[in-house]
Amino acid sequence: MNEKQGMIEKIPVSVYVLTTDNRRTIERCLRSLTWAKELVIVDSFSQDGTYEICRQYTDKLYQRKWTDHRDQYQYAADLTTQDWVMFVDADEEIPPELVEEIRREIEGGGKEVNGYFVYRRTYYLGRWIQYGGWYPDGEIRLYRKNKGRWEGGLHAKLVVEGAIGVLKNQYLHYTYGNISDQIQTIDRYSSIAAADLYESGEKFSLFKLLFHPLFRFFKEYLWKSGFRDGLPGLIIIVSTMFYVFIKYAKRWELTISKEEKKDGTS
Repeated sequence: MNEKQGMIEKIPVSVYVLTTDNRRTIERCLRSLTWAKELVIVDSFSQDGTYEICRQYTDKLYQRKWTDHRDQYQYAADLTTQDWVMFVDADEEIPPELVEEIRREIEGGGKEVNGYFVYRRTYYLGRWIQYGGWYPDGEIRLYRKNKGRWEGGLHAKLVVEGAIGVLKNQYLHYTYGNISDQIQTIDRYSSIAAADLYESGEKFSLFKLLFHPLFRFFKEYLWKSGFRDGLPGLIIIVSTMFYVFIKYAKRWELTISKEEKKDGTS
């Protein structure tokens, strides 16, 4: 990889990306990361051509069986070599305005902070979502490698020691390809979330099963004006309510399954 992209000097940041069958979005993602001095990709044995696309953008491409979110993220982070690192999802894009802001911050010494919170915009069903639970949305993405670690289960997050700054420009998120893709993801993620609840010792709650989906409706569709996103906004809130409901239903199912095994009925 050349040290310069045209006449633009690369920014001393390591970007790491996790991939698993992301052919729909991965090339857009990687094209937006050519400004980084180092690009590390950890692929979980993709079968749709994702790996072959990634080979065109970096020689630091690794394959590893998926374990869990926290472990996989941290594994990729540990492969990086720069002092500043950034995590980018395979369905995200870093626009030029954000790249230049990152350059200013890094070259300016980071303003004595150890990480940066970055907001994102999500594109779904033909439009940029502007309200509800999906916007504004964001998390810490850019941080000093020796000050941050991944923690948690399904919704693993970066925990960074010290002061955190906020970047003004947003990154872009091209989420589910269609409604079918969203439903399949809900099924997969709700199973992981239910297992996390079970392993953490949280008891099944009928109250949460019935009322947490309604709470999300009032909070995200009404209070946060999700209805202003039109039909996509309605589809998002209904699918969100379904995810919450099915997560707790699967938590109950795990209890029943464990009891049956103890009784020797299955």
